[in-house]
Amino acid sequence: MTSTHSFRPLPEWAPHDAVWIGFPGDPEEWPTGLSDAQANVAAFADAVHADGAGERVELIARSEADAEIARSLTGSGIDISVIPFGDIWLRDTGPIIVSNGTSRRARGFGFNGWGGKYVMSGDELVPAALAERAGLPIDENEWILEGGAIDGDGTGLAVTTAECLLNPNRNAGVLQQDIERWLETDLGIDRLLWLGHGLHNDHTDGHVDNLARFVAPGLLAIPEPAGSSDPNRDVYADAARRARAFGLDIAPLPSPGKFVQDGEIVPASYMNFYIGNAAVVVPTYGRPNDDAAIRAIGALFPGRQAIGVDATGIIRGGGSFHCCSQQLPAL
Repeated sequence: MTSTHSFRPLPEWAPHDAVWIGFPGDPEEWPTGLSDAQANVAAFADAVHADGAGERVELIARSEADAEIARSLTGSGIDISVIPFGDIWLRDTGPIIVSNGTSRRARGFGFNGWGGKYVMSGDELVPAALAERAGLPIDENEWILEGGAIDGDGTGLAVTTAECLLNPNRNAGVLQQDIERWLETDLGIDRLLWLGHGLHNDHTDGHVDNLARFVAPGLLAIPEPAGSSDPNRDVYADAARRARAFGLDIAPLPSPGKFVQDGEIVPASYMNFYIGNAAVVVPTYGRPNDDAAIRAIGALFPGRQAIGVDATGIIRGGGSFHCCSQQLPAL
């Protein structure tokens, strides 16, 4: 296996050749609101594509029937492909693409359905299938890692949560130093900020891409609570404290606050934005802070258009736009 420290993921704001996006189609995942989730993802794909001014978008559907629905909902220029995957969250099941500046490779990791909670046939085949589509060699790693569990700034610095990466339902019996060593060996991450818990009721056991995202080298965006009723107010405060103690600068962003769906608090987060070539797509939830979040995130990425896209359908499946996408960085 080729694995050197010179290969590491590029930051998401670096240019992309394309992006893969999972298209919803499983009625068990969305027993209600499947059509809303499909409309949300189609609108996300169109926003990233930006009528050809953004990047190539490849929607990945589970079946030809789902692909036909995707074609009916998206504008011209969106590629539609069929791969019989289990769930749409390609950020977690897909490969992580690394680069040394002159070549790219795909890194595949073990996947166990987010700690055994959502095991679906086909998800284990996604890394190799997407790597083959991109014409990239893939290095398979046995230890379990989901892409949404880490976020980096391209310099070897990354952030994660202990709730996820040290959870015994992923890599039982391993120590923090084991995870750090594996991240350095396989992804070139040599500095790692450990946050504590992720969002309340997050099905992923605290994925960091719902809590804290790098928006520039050494600059970490973290939400501020939306009042005393925000279920994540203590999580945000703890994350900011740890980041500052680590020596990072903080970019505060709004929070949607308490968001209840079907009688349950769900992990709605503006942090699940996607940084495309032409647009930064921000999930919105019909909350008072939606417009403020779009403005704040847009201000961090001059030269890109910040676009809010309804995510109230896709969040029923447990995630949002960053979760269902995986970019193919350009050289």
